[in-house]
Amino acid sequence: MSTVYSVDIQITAPVNDTEVTDRVADAVTNLFPGADVDHQHGELVATAHDMEHFSECLHRQEILDTARGAFFEDLRGDTFSFELKKQAAFQEVVNFAVGEPDELGEIHVRVRVNDPDAESYIDHVAPPTKEGKPIDPGE
Repeated sequence: MSTVYSVDIQITAPVNDTEVTDRVADAVTNLFPGADVDHQHGELVATAHDMEHFSECLHRQEILDTARGAFFEDLRGDTFSFELKKQAAFQEVVNFAVGEPDELGEIHVRVRVNDPDAESYIDHVAPPTKEGKPIDPGE
């Protein structure tokens, strides 16, 4: 039986004067297709309730270890957050923002896991790997 996850995801991204708002919205919905996007004073604020497509992108790009590192690095209780590069998100590519901030700003994602718990949800989105391949926790 699969676990049902209850999560609230808040996604914010600055919209610079040089950017087209719809393109920034596309960057967000490329990675979080179910996100409800709202434009507010120079930034987009979106909410979503699953990371299934995001997880598929992580598997396809084979960056599960990178994702786990990013998620666990900023895990506080039942909440974790991470930054994504906007330019990559336009191409439906997950690229975690580390180091120098991008001049266009980054997509900030905050995930609050209501049920069951953050560690289980991280394992669901980005399972642990061995030699780069996902490990089935049942093994």
